[in-house]
Amino acid sequence: METIPAKTIVSRVQKPSAWFGAEYNMNIYRGCTHGCIYCDSRSDCYGDKNFDTVKVKEGALEKIRDELRRKVKSGVIATGAMSDPYNPLEHTLKLTRRALELISAYEFGVAIATKSALIVRDADILGEIQAHSPVIVKMTITTADEDLCKKLEPNVSSTAERFEAMRKLSDQGVYCGALMMPILPFICDNEENITKILTQAKAAGARFCYPAFGMTLRQGNREYFYQQLDEQFPGMREKYTSKYGEDYGCPSPSARKLWGVFKEKCTELGLLYNMRDIISQYRAGYEKEQLRLF
Repeated sequence: METIPAKTIVSRVQKPSAWFGAEYNMNIYRGCTHGCIYCDSRSDCYGDKNFDTVKVKEGALEKIRDELRRKVKSGVIATGAMSDPYNPLEHTLKLTRRALELISAYEFGVAIATKSALIVRDADILGEIQAHSPVIVKMTITTADEDLCKKLEPNVSSTAERFEAMRKLSDQGVYCGALMMPILPFICDNEENITKILTQAKAAGARFCYPAFGMTLRQGNREYFYQQLDEQFPGMREKYTSKYGEDYGCPSPSARKLWGVFKEKCTELGLLYNMRDIISQYRAGYEKEQLRLF
């Protein structure tokens, strides 16, 4: 196990509540072994030269405890943006689980993004947190096709396993939904994939779905992605270079049409898709901000 130093772990976000209502951000791990071919966290700008190895931040739990203790205001703590909190090391280290116990003890809320069914292990603690603070679980789903999933995300829980995890959490009262991003241009940006994801998400108890019809590409990430395209989807690289060149943002050519299909299906199924509505629903009944006494 490789460890790395960290000055802080729980930090205040620049624009509180803009992204799923989180006021704080937390990453215990750095790097990822999921192998997703599109991962933006692989980009050179983040400075992780050994991204495919999961590293643990030194003294993580002690730092989290001390930082939570010092916070004057409670709030929702987001995790999973840069590194999945439920990577293979978490099976034995249980650092995410211990961090959730601290979050519960200090009465903060939590917003988790993951592609791992391991999160079901911590349903008991999520329930404890939800008793006093907001909880939202965002299960990333990019394709309903299992064979395609293995190409895009070779080391993650399968799509079926992720939906099953969502169902188990939902059955226990945890607020869950699907994070449909990225929907890769020319690969999974089609109406059939969108409607299948939404239908399966609803069946699994999802309360919301939030999409991104396209992806981002920048140095480090772009080179890796194109290498994977050459191996998994021969000829696909040329479509990307012709359409996007060196652009950072790569929206699906079908984005407008897919957005219409997506909204219509969400309305039919009763799924929320507007960020403000999602935030309002999962935070309903909780105070937006609560001053904490030392």
